[in-house]
Amino acid sequence: MYVVIAAGGRTGAQLAHLLLSQNHEVRVIENRRDVLERIHRELPTESIIEGDPLELHILEQAGIERADVMAAVTTRDEINVTLCYLARTKYSVPRTIARVNNPRDAWLFDQKFHVDVAVNHAEILASLIQEEMSLGDMITLLKLRRGNYSIVEEKIPPGARAIGMAIKDLGLPEHCVIAGIIRKGEVIVPRGITTFEAGDEVLAVTDAEGVNRLAELFAPPSGYDAGSHREAEQARSRNR
Repeated sequence: MYVVIAAGGRTGAQLAHLLLSQNHEVRVIENRRDVLERIHRELPTESIIEGDPLELHILEQAGIERADVMAAVTTRDEINVTLCYLARTKYSVPRTIARVNNPRDAWLFDQKFHVDVAVNHAEILASLIQEEMSLGDMITLLKLRRGNYSIVEEKIPPGARAIGMAIKDLGLPEHCVIAGIIRKGEVIVPRGITTFEAGDEVLAVTDAEGVNRLAELFAPPSGYDAGSHREAEQARSRNR
């Protein structure tokens, strides 16, 4: 994959370092002297393009015509939006990613300006807080499709509503699929008639609606102490 990164600040430099470590081709465009001095110590010289990313000849020097991704992570929102627009409309870059510095500017970062992914730190933090409050013990393993879908995991506690129920009877939303069940160290391929047992570790691919439904089905009964239950399980294991 060929990635052009506009701005070599801490975010851009770290992104470049991670992508290079994964054997991707990267070009970082930067024109601030102090930043250039630093990134020349951190990144290969051939990965650094000195100049203003808004100048077309600098973008072309960075290889924008063959880029798979444009990542605009400058500290100015108007520049990030403009770069995504240029990358798509003039150079047909398939994927654009932009950093949102001021949350009040977030409304600009949409398909109108050809921003495929807007990285809004305030929105991400708010989403994580909301998710942590609503999921209980459910763990999000991976976000898919711009965050609309997730791979989640949860261990079913004793007394959960889902115990003894067949998957086909759970009333799961359309975009919620049980992908796997780990029971006593063995992987079970789920089918419609498969029923859940206490202690099952469940993997699911789902959207937000499905997450909420699974949280209801897998919630421990009122008064259930997960910590005490884990300690009891560990004690039983030691005594076997």
